[in-house]
Amino acid sequence: MKSPIHNHDLAIIRGIYGYKPALPAIPGSEALGVVDALGAGVRGFSVGQKVAVPAGARMWAEFFTTPANTAVPVPPTIPDDIACQLLAMPLNSYLLFEELDTKPGDWIIQTASNGAVGRVVVQLAKSRKVNVISLVRRDDGIAEMSALGAEHVLSTQSDSWVTRVSEITGGAPIKGAIDSVSGPIALPLASVLAPGGLFLSFGAMSQKPIVLDPGKLIFGGITVRGFWGAKWIERASSADKLRVLGEVIRLVQDGTIKLGVEAEYDLADVREAVTRSDQSGRAGKVLLTATA
Repeated sequence: MKSPIHNHDLAIIRGIYGYKPALPAIPGSEALGVVDALGAGVRGFSVGQKVAVPAGARMWAEFFTTPANTAVPVPPTIPDDIACQLLAMPLNSYLLFEELDTKPGDWIIQTASNGAVGRVVVQLAKSRKVNVISLVRRDDGIAEMSALGAEHVLSTQSDSWVTRVSEITGGAPIKGAIDSVSGPIALPLASVLAPGGLFLSFGAMSQKPIVLDPGKLIFGGITVRGFWGAKWIERASSADKLRVLGEVIRLVQDGTIKLGVEAEYDLADVREAVTRSDQSGRAGKVLLTATA
C-alpha cells in the first residue's frame, strides 16, 4: 500500500469534513494497492495487478477492501509514488475546469495555489491557454509558484493584491474563482469577479465562514456554488467516469500534469508523517507506505 496524506484526510480526522465515519475509524481516502484477492463475480482485474483507488476509505493500513467499480488499473509506466496520488487531486482539478467551462484566453483566479489542486490547476490552465491568477498566503510562496511555471502570482499578505489583479488582466473580465480557503479572503476574491462570474467554494482551510458583499450577488449577478468531487463520482455515469479518468491518466503520462512528493514515511511513523503534511511550503505530497 502507498497512500498520500490529503488535507481532507486530516479534516476527517478533526471531524470537520462533509462526513464523519463511525469510530473507531481508519483514515485514508486514496491509495495504490496490489490486488490480493477478488470478490465473487468480479471481472476485469487479476491477482497481483496494481490498482489506484481515488475515493475510498480505511486505506492507511496494510490491507484494505474496496468495491471493484472504485478501482482503476494503473499503467505500468507510472511510478508508484505518482500512481498513489494519480487521481484524487488531478481529478478534482480537471473537474473544476469543467465546472468553470473555460475557453482559451479566459481569466480565472484561485486561492491556495501552492496546494495540490492549485498546482495542477496552474498546469492545466497552461495546457488550455487559460490565464490564471494564483494567490498565495505568504510572500515567499511567490517564488515557489513561479518556479512551477505560474505566470501571475500574488501574495495576499500585501493589501494591494486586489489592485494588482486589474493591472495584470488589463481590465479583462475574470470568469471564475476557485476558493479553497474560505473566511475573510472570500470578500475581496468575489470583488474581482466579472458580472455573472462563478465563485466555486472547494475548501475551507481557514475553517471560517464565507463572507460576501450582497451587491456582488444582487447587482453583479455572480453565482456561488460548492464543489465536492465525491459527489461527482456518486452522480457521474460510467461513461463519464471512464472519459475523465482516462483523460487525467493521459495528462499525467504525457507530462502535462506533474505531481510532486515531499517525503515518504512508513505507516508506523504516521504521527510524524501527518505533522510533516500539515506544514506549509511543501513541494508535494507526503506519502505513507506499508508492506503486508
